[in-house]
This record gives sequence, C-alpha cells and structure tokens, in this order.
Amino acid sequence: MTPAPGTAEMLGVLEKTFGYSSFRGQQGEIIQTVIDGGDALVLMPTGGGKSLCYQIPSLVREGTGVVISPLIALMQDQVDALAAVGARAAFLNSTQSPQERARVEAALIAGELDLLYLAPERLRAASGLLDRAKLALFAIDEAHCVSQWGHDFRPEYLGLSMIHERWPTVPRIALTATATAATRTEIAQRLDLGDAKQFVSSFDRPNIQYRIESKAQPLQQLLSLLRTEHPGDAGIVYCLSRASVEKTADFLVENGIPALPYHAGLDSGLRAANQSRFLREDGLVMVATIAFGMGIDKPDVRFVAHLDLPKSVEGYYQETGRAGRDGLPSTAWLAYGLQDVVQQRRMIDQSEGDLAHRRNLSAHLDAMLALCETISCRRVQLLQYFGQTSEPCGNCDTCLAPPETWDGTVPAQKLLSTVVRLDRERNQKFGAGHIIDILLGKTNDRITRGRHDEISTYGIGQELSEQEWRGVVRQLLARGLLAVQGEYGVLAITPTSGSVLSGDTPVLLRREAPKQSKAARKAVKADLPTDALPLFERLREWRSGEARAQGVPAYIVFGDATLRGIAVTEPSTLAELAEISGVGEKKLEQYGEALLAVVSGGAIPEPGGAPAAASVPSAAPAAAPAKAPVTTFAPEPDDAPPFDDYPPDDDYPPDE
Repeated sequence: MTPAPGTAEMLGVLEKTFGYSSFRGQQGEIIQTVIDGGDALVLMPTGGGKSLCYQIPSLVREGTGVVISPLIALMQDQVDALAAVGARAAFLNSTQSPQERARVEAALIAGELDLLYLAPERLRAASGLLDRAKLALFAIDEAHCVSQWGHDFRPEYLGLSMIHERWPTVPRIALTATATAATRTEIAQRLDLGDAKQFVSSFDRPNIQYRIESKAQPLQQLLSLLRTEHPGDAGIVYCLSRASVEKTADFLVENGIPALPYHAGLDSGLRAANQSRFLREDGLVMVATIAFGMGIDKPDVRFVAHLDLPKSVEGYYQETGRAGRDGLPSTAWLAYGLQDVVQQRRMIDQSEGDLAHRRNLSAHLDAMLALCETISCRRVQLLQYFGQTSEPCGNCDTCLAPPETWDGTVPAQKLLSTVVRLDRERNQKFGAGHIIDILLGKTNDRITRGRHDEISTYGIGQELSEQEWRGVVRQLLARGLLAVQGEYGVLAITPTSGSVLSGDTPVLLRREAPKQSKAARKAVKADLPTDALPLFERLREWRSGEARAQGVPAYIVFGDATLRGIAVTEPSTLAELAEISGVGEKKLEQYGEALLAVVSGGAIPEPGGAPAAASVPSAAPAAAPAKAPVTTFAPEPDDAPPFDDYPPDDDYPPDE
C-alpha cells in the first residue's frame, strides 16, 4: 500500500487549489486523519470550513470521494464551485438525463472523478456501481439528520450504517454544524462510527451578533432592521407558516425590499427558481419556512431574521448559522412574543408520538425560551447548551444593552391567583388576554357575562400596562411557573406555582419597557475603509457580470471576503494578487488580468472568464499530482444495472 501523503501535500492542495495559506482550527488534523485512512466525526460551526475536511482528502487520496448530501437541488452549485478551482466533481441524481448519468458513471469507473455527490436514498441503489470504482472516502454531510430526536431528522440517513459494512476499508467522515453531546453520541451509534476520532470545534460564531426583542409590530420591526442596518444585503427571514411567508414577502416587496417566498406549498419549479435567484443574485431577501436553508452555501448572507420562535436551540443555531459564512459581521435577529410561546406549547400537546417524545419537544422549547429570556450574555448561554464555556462576548444585545430587571413577585402572585380563582371558584380556564383584562379592570361582554368583575383580583393590576402584563405571562411560561393547556391555549398553574403564591420563591423579571437598542450595527460595507468602498463596489459589479455570464452564483467566482482583501490591498501584479486569501492557481489564471484591470481604475472588463469546467473534466487538477490524469471513459459493463431503473431521489424541503 502506498504511504499516505503528508502535511506538505495537504498544504500544497490548500494553497494551489483553494487559495488559502494555512488551515483553520482543527482542519489540518481532521484532514490528516482521513488521508491516513481513519474515520472522523466532525462538529464544526457553519462557515468553519467543513467542506475542506473531505475535499482535500478526496484530492490527495487515490480514488473518488463519495459525498452523501441531503439536497439534490444544491448539488449542481457544489459541483460548480469545485470545478471553478480545478477539481473533477460530479453528481448522480434523478434530475439528469440517462446520457448524463451514463457519462458520470463511466467517469467514476475510469477514475476520472475526485468527488461524487449522492443523495442518501441513492446510495443503496448505486452500491453496485460504487463496487466497481476506486473509492477514496465517504463523507456524510449534515450528519445530524440521522438523529431521530433532532430538528432535521431524515429517515434515509438511518441506512447509512451500511457504508462500513459494505466498504470496511474506506475511511468515513461525518460532519455537522449542530449537535449536543447526546446527538453526537447518537450520530456515532447510528452511523457505526463508535471508533471514529471525534473533533469538536468551538460552536462560537463571533462575527454573528445575536439579538432578540419583544414583538410589537413585527413586520415594521423587520423593515426597520433591513433599512437601517442591512440596505441592499442578502438575508433570510424565517416564518412558521406558509401564509406568514407569503404575507411577509409581499410586505417587503411593497416597501421596496426585493424579496422572494419559499415554502413546501409552492410549485416545485417556482421554489427551485426562487432558490436559484437567491444564490445567484446580490441583495435578495428569502422569506421562508424552515424548509429552506440546509446545504445553502451562500457566504454573503448578512442577516438571518426570525419572525416566529424556533422550536429548539439546535434549530435556531443551525438557521442563524447561515449568516456570515464568510466570517464578516452579520446579524441574527429574532422577534419573540407571548403568542409564540402559546402556539409552540399547543403544537407540542397536539403532536403525534408518545409521552417521551412530547417531553423531548418540551425540553427543546424550554431551552429556547431560556435563551430568549436570559438577562446575561446570549452567546454564553448558547455555547453552554452545546457544552462549551465562554466569557461574555460584548457583541450580543444583552451585553451591549443590558436589560433592566425588577422584582416581579407580587405581579406574578396576582396573575397566578387570578388563574387559580377562575379555576376553583368558577371551574373556568381562559387564555392570557382575558386574564390580563381582569387584572386591568376592563369592562367587556365576556367579563360582564361571566361576572368576573366580582373576582377579588379584578382591577388589582393597573400598575402595569397590557404589554408589560404580557411580558409577565411570557416569562412565567418560560420558567414553568405557568402552563398552557388544550386547543385554545388556556392558562393553568403548575406544581411550582405554589411556591410563588406562598412567597417562598421570588420572581425576578426582565423589564418590558421599550427602549432604543444600542446593539444595532451599521451595514457590513461600512466596516471597510472609506477609500476602499468604491473599489469594492466595482469588484462586486465585475463579479456579477462574470457570474451571470457563467450561470453560477457570484460566490463561486469570488466571495466578499476575497473582494474586500483586494479592495484594501489594491494589488498591481499577479504575484501580489496571488497573496490574497481565496485566490488559487486556477482563479488567478482565469481572472487575474481582469481583476488587475478593475483595480487599476479602467473600464470594468467584459465577462471573459471561461465557463465553469464540465462536471466530468478530462484532466486532473494541477493541485492533485498524486492522481494520474485519465482522458477516456471506460465502457459500461454489460451486467451494470441501468440507472433509469433506480428509484428517484427524495429532495427536500419536507412539509411543515
């Protein structure tokens, strides 16, 4: 057996192919582990460079790296990005014609591919084909999808344990950005990775500013965020329902913000077209359900906004992690209100599954509520959830504008007492709105008809506004001192309510009074030196033209971080340009002269970069000398199963 290549070759591929001078964090150790033939389980935050951990070993090791990816709709972009740096990549899925699939199969068998992308449900059907190929490794992306307790469970992932059974000598690497210790254990068990070396990077994304605020007029709050902090920026807005997605997208468009809807109820063609536009155009806002986002590799998403409460911290972290993949300052913003809590509790009560499943959902929600209601650093609490420690970050809303707290014991007692009296004296239960009306001493038909103005707590809560009372209810629900029951979301006390009513447990609450946030950040472009801004915009204009000409997303040409580096350093020679992070050999050859022309201040060159290489190039990339180039396709064996007979891929999103 040929000895495994060492660190020098790894660094050579990193620099020549991808344009980076050094590995980040644990990348080097992970890559060396896989190159040496070992298995690895990798937890690395979105934007941390997970893809290099299997791409470089696939380029260095003999054979083809097989990447299991859950979204076939994004495989073309992944292949285009690799082709743009000179790697030989392809995919097999049901979107291709029989001729295209046959060409990819032949290239695989002939050893002409560095990487091949497959959907998880495609793997078993393609096993015979893979048996006839030389395999460098298996990469299981989005590995948290195997967790049945997770937020993105995909049943097809349960069958991936067959990889080790069928190809025991081929190294495997499973990767995810989101997993608690329990989820990590489940991934290792279900994928038969018990002996794999585990790499857990810091979950911290210091470039993301986390902000959570009370809902008042959520659409207006969102519009203010986009206009004041992110004008012209690309971003994602998450909503819980399809109707809310449509309403929000229409609202943004009516107010001059280019926005597109995305949910599982849309025609599949329109959904694919909207996703393609978001990836390829600058400055678009995607308004979506959680059906959107997995596998999206758009590095310049400057904000992720939530108009509804996520169901879990894992889901929240995964979704907010789609912002700022390029490491530049970005915003994670959430508007959160009482109705969110009531709605989520009701959904859990009505969910299918046994008691253990509902308890698990409740535990996830409790952790999310604790993050929303914390008075300390949000980043500290977020990292604690994933088993990591941190000092206060100084960059989240609670650090930049520490919330005021107040002794809410007496108001909590008044509210809980009202719930108790309605239940015990009248055998009645009501939602938060009616309880607050009683405390405020309002007069309406329901109060008069029920003679609730005769209850001893009627009108004793006028020291607080309706908004403040809703904050009290929300915080009591978050702490388990109050519960939501039934289809109509009525309030009920809990076993822990008694200690508050008796005065044994004090209740410290966040102040609900609205105030101007000190956490707002200016648009990311303003972080550049003033004199570099014009060149940065010229570079973006040039990049857009190149991307349109090639029919690829702009980031495949160059990411914002690379353009910023060029705008700041203003290189005047190809050698100086080659020193910019993200400029590898192929891109230097393809775009170098055009970039220097833009920097020099002349007219922006017409698109002249060659289109992205074909999915199955005929020559090996210069950065991977260990692999001999193969220029012919092997004939298809007579006994090979026709690919047309394979079952179709299941693409996502799932229905919400």
